[in-house]
Amino acid sequence: MFQCTGYAAQSAEAPLAPFSFERRDPGVSDIEIEIVYCGVCHSDLHTVRDEWGGTLYPCVPGHEIVGRVTRVGAEVTTFKPGDLAGVGCMVASCRECASCRDGLEQYCEPGFTGTYNGPEPQTGGHTFGGYSSHIVVDSHFVLRIPENLDLAGVAPLLCAGITTYSPLRHWKVGPGQKVGIVGLGGLGHMGLKLAHAMGAQVTLFTTSLGKEADAKRLGADAVVISKDADAMAALGESFDFILDTVAAEHDINAYLALLKRDATLVQVGAPEKPLPMQVFSVIWRRRNFAGSLIGGIAETQEMLDFCAENGITSDIEMIPIDQIETAYARMLKSDVKYRFVIDMASLSKAA
Repeated sequence: MFQCTGYAAQSAEAPLAPFSFERRDPGVSDIEIEIVYCGVCHSDLHTVRDEWGGTLYPCVPGHEIVGRVTRVGAEVTTFKPGDLAGVGCMVASCRECASCRDGLEQYCEPGFTGTYNGPEPQTGGHTFGGYSSHIVVDSHFVLRIPENLDLAGVAPLLCAGITTYSPLRHWKVGPGQKVGIVGLGGLGHMGLKLAHAMGAQVTLFTTSLGKEADAKRLGADAVVISKDADAMAALGESFDFILDTVAAEHDINAYLALLKRDATLVQVGAPEKPLPMQVFSVIWRRRNFAGSLIGGIAETQEMLDFCAENGITSDIEMIPIDQIETAYARMLKSDVKYRFVIDMASLSKAA
């Protein structure tokens, strides 16, 4: 075991604060990473505040992790000390079920182990995430970070990037297709960049005026204010695919009506309350309403390589770790373009 520093919440009501703890030394198949940057995901806030239930305290969040390898286990051949490496939302899965065998560890049937707030059999405790100086992870779940990308901008790709890339790839988005992205936030801005790079004709749907210039900078060919009933009606039954990134209550039927026959709307935003769906929204044109969750390890590596080829990173705002509570408050108000990333060099001063 070795000593680590990080930021943790001790209860649902407690603010994140400096925290010292022990991590396991690398086993034969493990990799130790010194964390350079960690992205801030809305899931971090949900978990820290126990809004989804089941949070294990102390809770060290963070699952958008990039850094450099410091130690590797005796059987590791894929990385060496000094290599750039990343860790996303998972650090283990059963590796035996049908989903795992298909490279879809995110759908592991017994359940994957989260980078934080999951069981850690090696220590008998629970996993601590990337708001910390180091992390030790089985090499299967460590990702190779392309050298040509801005490292801080890569961090959110490990959640926001793969969450949008996976459905775009699974439903074979590409040239000649008309694609809608609903919402311009951490997920939505990545959806625009990726769909544009895949060659699709991309439309952003937003409730907010004044986002057109930024949306077009990010890859949108058109911007539609979804509260404009006439504008929405004019686009009826014209889309091949829609990716809905909105995590607030909204009328899903208004977007289903935009799909062509046999086309698909995929929900990746997670609203707090159920979204009422009228069955005729899907029956009428044999439309599909689907969901999607991050991606497997192989697909996440594919996404990183695709981003390297196309010069894609997340638009970020860098913060020191002692500003995390302020960042959470701003994130709740959607006051960030478009993801916060923690500079972990600030940890030594804050702790």
